[in-house]
Amino acid sequence: MSLLVRFTPRPAGLLAAAASLLMLTAASPIVPRVRTFAFDYQTTVAAAPAGAKALDLWLPVPHDDASQDVAKLKIDAPYPYEVRTGEYGNKMLHLRVSPAPAQPFAVALHCQVTRREHINPLLPKVAGGKKAQEPDDPNLSRWLAPDRLVPLDDSIRVWALRVTAQAGARTDLDRARAIYNHVVSTVKYDKSGQGWGRGDIYYACDARRGNCTDFHALFIGYCRALGIPARFSIGFPLPPERGAGEVKGYHCWAEFYTKQTGWVPIDASEAAKNPDKREYFFGHHDENRVELTRGRDLTLTPRQQGEPLNYFVYPYAEVDGQPFTSLTNQFRYRDATE
Repeated sequence: MSLLVRFTPRPAGLLAAAASLLMLTAASPIVPRVRTFAFDYQTTVAAAPAGAKALDLWLPVPHDDASQDVAKLKIDAPYPYEVRTGEYGNKMLHLRVSPAPAQPFAVALHCQVTRREHINPLLPKVAGGKKAQEPDDPNLSRWLAPDRLVPLDDSIRVWALRVTAQAGARTDLDRARAIYNHVVSTVKYDKSGQGWGRGDIYYACDARRGNCTDFHALFIGYCRALGIPARFSIGFPLPPERGAGEVKGYHCWAEFYTKQTGWVPIDASEAAKNPDKREYFFGHHDENRVELTRGRDLTLTPRQQGEPLNYFVYPYAEVDGQPFTSLTNQFRYRDATE
C-alpha cells in the first residue's frame, strides 16, 4: 500500500510575506509600559519625652535605577537635614535634633517618579544560549547570604531541593521557576492572625499564608539555598487605574539571577492574588509601583544605634539611641495629566 501525500503549492509572494512577518515579529523590541506620577511621603513625629537629649529621624528616598527615574525632589523639614546614599544604593534622608523637640513636627518628601514596566527580554531566548549583557553586581555575594529571618540551614535546603526535584528542574532558571510555582500554589495571601508581614521563612513554611514579605522570604530563601542569587525590594503599590489617592501600605517583590538571563523580576504575592497573571509575574514587574529600598537587615546612614532594620519602607526614629515609634505617616500619589 502506498501513501499519497498531496502538496498544494503556495504563491511565492505569500511565502515571502509570511517570512518577512516572522522576521519582523522576532526582531520587534519589547516596549515596556510607562507611568509618571507625583509621589508624596510625609511623617509627623510626636513630641519627644521630657528630658530627651536628641532625636534622629531617617526617611527612605526613592532612587533612580533601570526601571525608575526620580525627578523634582523637594523636601519640607523644619530642621536641617542631609540626603545620603547607604548600602545597596539606598538613599535616605537623615536629620538630628538636639535637644529633642518638645513639640510635634512634620517632614514631607515630594518627587516625580517615572516607572517603567520591568521586563527581562532575554527570558524567551535562554534556549538559544544568549547571555545577559549586564554590569557586574558588586553585591552579588550578599544576595546568596542569609537574612536574620531567612536562614540557609539544612531544613531549608532540603525543602528547596525537594521542590525542584519534583519538578524535574535541572538549570537555575528551571529551579527558580519551580520554586515560584510552588510558592504561588501553596501559600495563601492572608493577613489574618499574627506572625505575618515579618518575612519569616519558617512562619511562611508552617502557616502557608501571609503577605508579600512572607511570600518573597520563601522564594528568596529557597533560591539562595540552591546557590541562586535572589534580592528583595520594597516600596509602595499604585492601583492600576490612573488618578490620585492615598496609598495605605507597602508592597515588596523579588528578583533572581542566572548567568543566562541576568536579573529576572518576579512577584509571587501578586500572582497568588491574580491567578490569571501567574505567567506574567514570572519575568515581569508592572509599572504600578515605586521602589524605595533594596535588601533586608539594613544598616542606615549614618548608622542607627538600634538593630539592623528588617526592611526600610517606613520612617525610622530614635530618641537617645532607643527606637521611637510615635510617628504618623501618609503616602499619596497623583498621576501626570500629560
